[in-house]
Amino acid sequence: MKQVKIHDKEFELFISHEKIQSVIEEMAEKMNSELAGKDPLFLCILNGSFMFAAELFKRIDFVETEISFVKLASYQGDQTTGKVKQLIGLNENIEGRTVVVLEDIVDTGITIENIQQQLAGLNPKEVLVATMLLKPDALQREVDLKYVGLEIPNDFIVGYGLDYDGQGRNLIDIYTVMK
Repeated sequence: MKQVKIHDKEFELFISHEKIQSVIEEMAEKMNSELAGKDPLFLCILNGSFMFAAELFKRIDFVETEISFVKLASYQGDQTTGKVKQLIGLNENIEGRTVVVLEDIVDTGITIENIQQQLAGLNPKEVLVATMLLKPDALQREVDLKYVGLEIPNDFIVGYGLDYDGQGRNLIDIYTVMK
């Protein structure tokens, strides 16, 4: 599809499924070489990161690893609220472990800053952040990102896990709002 309509907005194709897969493959290759032997815990931030996390995790070559999930929310409609709500928490003991936070998109940096602060209080060995997408022009916080798939403009996007009021997550491509 070249265009989709979700609620009151029109979106056009921005990043193809093939490009997304290529970016995830590159990120996985880097992680496979840098994280082998570290017994990392991959921590997927729900809801948006579920597709990214699943594709990435399938490409991790080493067996000594786990994945877990936390659910956070910071968006209402197409705007960030500036506040992060933790809806489902972490159940694993991360003390002394390498934790790799998997995020679909970093825009303001507020969610990543919040999760890094929460995790730091649980004494991990290290917390690394992997994001499929980064909006550098939207950053309001200084955050350390170890793995970045693509840098994109500060436009509203949907698809591949990203939503507009709950809709559009199922799209295999990523779409940007038409102006």
